[in-house]
Amino acid sequence: MSENKGENESVGVGENENERHNKSVQKITHPFHEEHPLVLVAEQSNEGLKAYCDGCRELLSTPCFTCIHCNYHLHKQCAEVPLYLPNHPLHPQHSHLGLFLRQRPYPNDQVVYVRDLFCNLCQKQHSGPFYGCSLCHFNINIGCALPMSIVEDKSRHQHPFTLLRRRGSFICDACDTEGNFVSYICSTCNIMVHKKCTSLPRIIKFSRHDHCIFHKYFLKDLTRQVCKICFKEVKLDRGSYSCRKPGCNYVVHVNCVLEDDDLYKVIEEEKQWEELYEKSMQSSIIHVIEVNEAREATKIEHFSHQHCLVLANKMEREIERKCDGCMLSISPLFYYCSECPFFLHKTCVELPRIKQHWFRQSNATLNFKGFLKCSFCCRPCSGFFYTIRRYLQMCLMCAKVADIIECEGHQHFLFFDFKCKENCNGCGIRCWHGAFKCGKCKFVLDFACLTLPHSSFHKIDEHMLKLTYHDDKEKSYCDICEQERDPSLWYYSCSICDTSAHPKCVLGQFPFLNDGITWDDVDHPHTHDLNFFRKAKGYPECFRCGKLCQEEILKCGESTCNYIIHCKCRDY
Repeated sequence: MSENKGENESVGVGENENERHNKSVQKITHPFHEEHPLVLVAEQSNEGLKAYCDGCRELLSTPCFTCIHCNYHLHKQCAEVPLYLPNHPLHPQHSHLGLFLRQRPYPNDQVVYVRDLFCNLCQKQHSGPFYGCSLCHFNINIGCALPMSIVEDKSRHQHPFTLLRRRGSFICDACDTEGNFVSYICSTCNIMVHKKCTSLPRIIKFSRHDHCIFHKYFLKDLTRQVCKICFKEVKLDRGSYSCRKPGCNYVVHVNCVLEDDDLYKVIEEEKQWEELYEKSMQSSIIHVIEVNEAREATKIEHFSHQHCLVLANKMEREIERKCDGCMLSISPLFYYCSECPFFLHKTCVELPRIKQHWFRQSNATLNFKGFLKCSFCCRPCSGFFYTIRRYLQMCLMCAKVADIIECEGHQHFLFFDFKCKENCNGCGIRCWHGAFKCGKCKFVLDFACLTLPHSSFHKIDEHMLKLTYHDDKEKSYCDICEQERDPSLWYYSCSICDTSAHPKCVLGQFPFLNDGITWDDVDHPHTHDLNFFRKAKGYPECFRCGKLCQEEILKCGESTCNYIIHCKCRDY
């Protein structure tokens, strides 16, 4: 009995400790989460709090209140904001009524006004509760309604910023755009900035520039500069990001460079990024076997081919050969295989296996694929592809295009605009995912037209046909398909014979596919693999349409099967 008594006493002590613990834990009931109480978490655990505050939507940090029953969290300061703000200076029209704390509206709510989704002050979409007027649609987020009086972060700015409320507008010294009512000043540097600009990153790595770029409030020793993104003037006495490498005058507007999170990365130390970049680029794709006196590699092994490749300056016979990397015609210098018909431009051989491409702030990896559809020019291509973030496939022709270019078909520089959705001046097709745009006029080009070969042969003319950009005729016809051709769009022509034709008629539907490649079986219903061939031997009948096959065919790879169709018939 004494043993049982001791056990009962120990259980009683444990229960008392739990009761005292529960009483010591601070709990609140919040009007936006009334179904469960919220418990105060004073210190962060070793695992960290990998969650976001449901009030301000910033990364959660302690102290904070959290629900132990569901995934609801609030910073302590967000949970303790007042439910009512009387006589708020930012809304004097109805100051006698004050502003009330409201739940964030959601687009799928039954009655939602678009103006209620955005803060009237910073124009950002509400990510949590906000303050609103009961008589009108005036509303501001918590951060704008109750801004901190002092902001200090020496990793972003060497001095503290002090809150300054204003009745009128001002021009932010950090980003050169207008602000209203709430501003912060640094009395040491004599600058005035937006609340969001108090935490601008000091150093970033932008995907469209090779070096790190730095935020500066003033640019000295420079003449007139234009932003390398929008090509509008950068005011030298206002904030901007610029490169400080000697001889590099790369300058961009703050809002242009920070507009897309996928295109830049915040860097704490410039040296740290350079070391990581150099390490990632040390990925050779060739093994040198022999070199000449000039230390030039004359015999190599390449990851894309099973045999050794030999350096050459010209073809032994005048035959049309294409590079198996970029699918363009072979030109000096190039490597070839002595055992099978495989060719690579020297420039394609020397491409890095891993590179940073300007389209995304992430590494692109070189792969050798038999057949893929390029995500940029939207053409089926053979050869080398750079894979960006696992889902974007970029052929070599597109990969070699810089974000700022000169084009023979236009007199001004072109720059890539991610937001452009206009019609391409080369082909007339709408650009849905950005395009190369002129900063001085309304000229637009897509990747497909920008990477068209400058010249090409076709059996309709004995001479080389050249890509032509302007036609003075009011009415024109294609000499291949004999259909009317839009004279305002690009075409191929021979000035000697007065031949003109659509680019698609000259190049064919699949100009950048290698003979013999296996077509993806999801793109045809045949039970065996089909191989692509540019020309058919003899004149076999198409199994689909019954017409004779001459060019661009798919033929069954099985020797016992005579299945053959036009490429254009594969989807029927």
